[in-house]
Amino acid sequence: MSIRATAELDRARIAELTEREQRRLDESTPGSSAMFERARQALAGGVASAYQERQPWPIYLERGKGSRVWDVDGVERIDFHNAFGSMPQGHAHPAITRAVERRLELGTHFAAPTEDAVFVAEELQRRFGLPRWRFVNSGTEATMDAIRIARAQTGRDTIIKIFGSYHGHHDYVMVSIGVPYEQIGDRENYVSLRYGGGIPEAVADLTVAVPFNDADAMERRIERLFEEGRPPACVLMEPAMMNLGVILPEPGYLEAVRELTKRLGVLLIFDEVKTGLCIAAGGATERFGVTPDIVTLAKALGGGLATGAIGGTDEAFETVEKGEVYQVGTFNGNPLAMAAARASLSEVLTPEAYELIEAREDRLLRGCQDVIDRHSLPGYAVGLGAKGCVTFSPEPVVDYESFKVNQDGALADLAWLYNMNRRIYMTPGREEEWTLTVAHSEEDCDAFVAAFDELAADLTA
Repeated sequence: MSIRATAELDRARIAELTEREQRRLDESTPGSSAMFERARQALAGGVASAYQERQPWPIYLERGKGSRVWDVDGVERIDFHNAFGSMPQGHAHPAITRAVERRLELGTHFAAPTEDAVFVAEELQRRFGLPRWRFVNSGTEATMDAIRIARAQTGRDTIIKIFGSYHGHHDYVMVSIGVPYEQIGDRENYVSLRYGGGIPEAVADLTVAVPFNDADAMERRIERLFEEGRPPACVLMEPAMMNLGVILPEPGYLEAVRELTKRLGVLLIFDEVKTGLCIAAGGATERFGVTPDIVTLAKALGGGLATGAIGGTDEAFETVEKGEVYQVGTFNGNPLAMAAARASLSEVLTPEAYELIEAREDRLLRGCQDVIDRHSLPGYAVGLGAKGCVTFSPEPVVDYESFKVNQDGALADLAWLYNMNRRIYMTPGREEEWTLTVAHSEEDCDAFVAAFDELAADLTA
């Protein structure tokens, strides 16, 4: 990826615009301020999850329809956040709403299998080319169970993950995620750093991180683990990193990882919680043509309801089939979630839907890149399928190290404020990306680009 020569940005101007836009957003969200004062009396931090926190208060939402959401102040925004990428179907899609309403009348939960669950498993089998499936309730549960299956299948405890990648909030993967650049250690021997409190060091030490887009470094680290007498059970990775903006795999990288893991007897797990059903009908597995031993899904699968899935080869699921691994959960395959997933897979996320999403993505990427080029901003537009972002960096970001060294956090924060104040609802955080839906129109995409153009013009005036 090439980046044109860019203008030197005025940091004082960025600070000035940030203060102005922050004040404007605060003044326009008094309802959220009041809700926060109420919420903090019962909810820790006033929110249901740490990733919903924001200073001075979160923006509380009331409803959504199609590509739009409304906050408690009644402000309508075009939604490019889409529940951290969970909603490529758009909000309150009629087909999903009808399916859930029918299921409500028939009973919402039995802790027993239903025909809808069988249909969903069959469709996932077809899309991802993996024969065996089980359901869970979140992406965290999916990666947790996938690791357990891999450990049982190989008889090994150590796992490999990509440094900087997020795979849910269980202990084994809350390692080497958001840490200061100077603490990460030698690239050939990254430190297993715990992400927050409450994670035992002994557990974190079982997770070994390697850089993205570097199959040679992965091979060298795995070979050393064999020499140390602690060979890994699996490599857990996003085939395209989706929590540092968007980082695409370089040509040949995934193929090299697949060959390496097969040769060394290490199971390959693709975490497709963010890419699955979003960048293609069969996710990154289809898009890049590389089939892992196990794949994990969640987010987009439920069409707005909490569910997830684990798919794998016959060999990978052998311990599950034999009853040696207890893959359990009272709400696994919950009838409501399965009804929503069935409607989504059969009526919403169709071949025509993916064509529409690709067209919207192309329009958005081209529009954003045009703004960058005209104003000589340091950055580039990148994405595929429903996922994309503007990466504010003077150099291409290919892994966690290059992200930490080059990404302009202050500019990313300012872009979020510009979006919110111009009725574009975006995911908070410097590491996040947009998610498109079947409900987004060309005009929605143009509105996003217009807000970005206004930011660029104000920065370079």
